[in-house]
Amino acid sequence: FTSSNHTINKFVLLGLAESPDVQLLLFGVFLLIYVFTLLGNVGMMTLVGTDPHLHNTPMYFFLHHLSFTDACYCTVIMPNMLVSFISRNKDISFPGCVAQLYSFVFFGIVECYLLAIMAYDRYAAVCSPLRYVVMLPKTVCVWLVSASYLLGFLYAAIYTGCTFGGPFCNSNVIDHFFCDIGPLLKLSCSDRFLREKVIFAFVSLNGISTSGIILISYLYILSAVLRMRSVQSRSKAFNTCASHLMVVSLFYGTGFFMYLQPSTSHNGLDKVVAVFYTLVTPLLNPIIYSLRNREVKEAFMRHMK
Repeated sequence: FTSSNHTINKFVLLGLAESPDVQLLLFGVFLLIYVFTLLGNVGMMTLVGTDPHLHNTPMYFFLHHLSFTDACYCTVIMPNMLVSFISRNKDISFPGCVAQLYSFVFFGIVECYLLAIMAYDRYAAVCSPLRYVVMLPKTVCVWLVSASYLLGFLYAAIYTGCTFGGPFCNSNVIDHFFCDIGPLLKLSCSDRFLREKVIFAFVSLNGISTSGIILISYLYILSAVLRMRSVQSRSKAFNTCASHLMVVSLFYGTGFFMYLQPSTSHNGLDKVVAVFYTLVTPLLNPIIYSLRNREVKEAFMRHMK
């Protein structure tokens, strides 16, 4: 990052509300969300990690990493946000803002690729059940997850470099509740056209490649389900995929709304949408997977005995 950036040594996050009473209410709401998010995702990781049947199944190996990513993803944002609600201190240091943006993008990218991998996993389970273990042996699963983390590391460096690649001399007030790309670029006083185009290109590449894998996988799954004669088989296939589809819809729907529109189109609705993909989605993911998944319920009951 250029030395001219250091004309600003801290940022001020405006957050979600200015009224002290509303902030106190929001503190209670978001503290509950954070506690249940950690309980749900750490609980899912523990269940998958300790149950031999789940641990040795590719789907749950990927789910274990999705839960880890979700727990980290909201932890990047939530503690700082909770402190600002009760301390009234909305400051975040320049290095802290860089670290928050990098970590947020890193875990967000990893989640995109994990959801795409899980769509392929569902394709293998529904369309080639007899070859499922052959198509996804342990070594391939480990390689796919490792590639997700590596891509997250590289893309996060690109996005963070582009965002902080120019001086901030207009203002240090970020109209958001965390350090995000769009609000930070608005504060740049240098020409940000090229940096915005690079970010848009890589967001499009990530979004199109991962959502494309998901779409193609589900087209094959739909074709296979329509050929099934047994109602029971169709129902089983639907239940196998429903949880993943719900998670994908939540994450990609809100993510595309935020990052595939020009910076001039952003408005006050952005904060509401951001709450969904940064805080609500990590809360709902373990709930969706546990409520709609018979194997998870059975594993939970075994541990309760």
